[in-house]
Amino acid sequence: MGVWLKRLGWARLTVAAIIFLVVFLSTIDAVAAKYFDEDPFDQEPLVFPLGPLSLTVNESFPSMHLLVLTGVGLVLVATGSIVLDAITTARARHPDWWLLRPVLPRPPAQERQPGQDSSGSVTALIPAHNEAASIGATLLALAEQSRPVDRVVVVADNCTDETAVIAQEHGAEVFETVDNSGRKAGALNQALTSILPSLTQADTILVMDADTRLGPDYVTHAAELFSTYPQLDAIGGLFYGEPGSGLVGQLQRNEYLRYQLQIRQRRGRVFVLTGTASMFRAEALADVANARGSLLPGVRGDVYDATALTEDNELTIALKSLGSPMVSPEQCAVETEVMPTWRALWRQRQRWQRGAIENLATYGLTTATVRYWAQQIGIGYGVIALTSAYALLLITALAVDTWIWFPFWIVITSIFVIERVVTVWSGGWRARLVAAPIIIEIIYDFYLQLVFLKCLFDILRSSSTDWGHVQRKAT
Repeated sequence: MGVWLKRLGWARLTVAAIIFLVVFLSTIDAVAAKYFDEDPFDQEPLVFPLGPLSLTVNESFPSMHLLVLTGVGLVLVATGSIVLDAITTARARHPDWWLLRPVLPRPPAQERQPGQDSSGSVTALIPAHNEAASIGATLLALAEQSRPVDRVVVVADNCTDETAVIAQEHGAEVFETVDNSGRKAGALNQALTSILPSLTQADTILVMDADTRLGPDYVTHAAELFSTYPQLDAIGGLFYGEPGSGLVGQLQRNEYLRYQLQIRQRRGRVFVLTGTASMFRAEALADVANARGSLLPGVRGDVYDATALTEDNELTIALKSLGSPMVSPEQCAVETEVMPTWRALWRQRQRWQRGAIENLATYGLTTATVRYWAQQIGIGYGVIALTSAYALLLITALAVDTWIWFPFWIVITSIFVIERVVTVWSGGWRARLVAAPIIIEIIYDFYLQLVFLKCLFDILRSSSTDWGHVQRKAT
């Protein structure tokens, strides 16, 4: 049993138990009154005078048989989570399993032997559009890697600032795009068309944003994984938010910290190969380019689909559709930008959410996209559930004459507070301070759900959206 609990993850089990407990007990009043002729929370409250005010407390507690039913439900939830986790593990270890049968099996992965790719070169590809404010720091961090990168290419895309000059001063090659209208994806396609033919099976490509700073051992660990596990085709990074930007910046950093916990619990299995920084086998990208226009959407010869708003999410789905195994190990850490304002965050998340939905619409329901469809359905359900719950709380608060405190629910709320604080503990005192009141992050979640609703509305109206690039001030 201990092995299974370890596989599931204590944190995931605890959160699942708390959520189930709250949902179950939120409806127990009506169920008990109808079937057991009792209401465990229907008792006379205690009133404590406090001068001109009074404190009303209801000490009711669920009956034993209801707690037993809750325990049975928790066991069922835990069992279902374990089964799903086992299925996901089987998919990750056996790409040809029936639930994840690739449309294009890749024989070279089976032909590679552990250790034979250790001498391959690493080419860093950095797309940049007017990134003079950040490209210098990015290149400095890249130069400090414990395993040096063999070649650094900055893809200067329609730049009108000093991006190219600063890149050359830091020793990087500069590839300037020509008549590119495909944004980041188009710029990368032009560079990859020039670079890929010269690379061998052992070579890898690191694609990273111009505002990203890699952890010092990122390249070392990724290269070792490629050498040790010949079946791997891509390695994503776990990203941390950069310091600054006040409350909106801290909320994003808290969100990223919890995402990292999810990936660790999944033992590195990837949701999205982040465009912040990911490494690929050169031959895997070549396979994607060759499959475009036939097995995959897009133009034949392009690695990235230039019509996709979220090119990193689309490339992840493309690689998974071709049966490419991938992982995001915690050792591959990167620091990336956070949106400095609520307006910039709205534009960024609208692009992310709109791009994810459009990518799914392009690929349809396949074995490679079923998890992503489930994720979008879950977001939709969350919007309905959260909005309904807080609307009900508001109506109740306005309707009642007396506010009654239930110690039982105060304890449950305290557990949620602990969970929110513990999951961002590594982010320091600012992260914990923002997480502790709960209400701040609830408002943030509601804000992101409004973005989701706006994306659905725009899709129904067939309205267009822009890239949402945030121009940084030069420092």
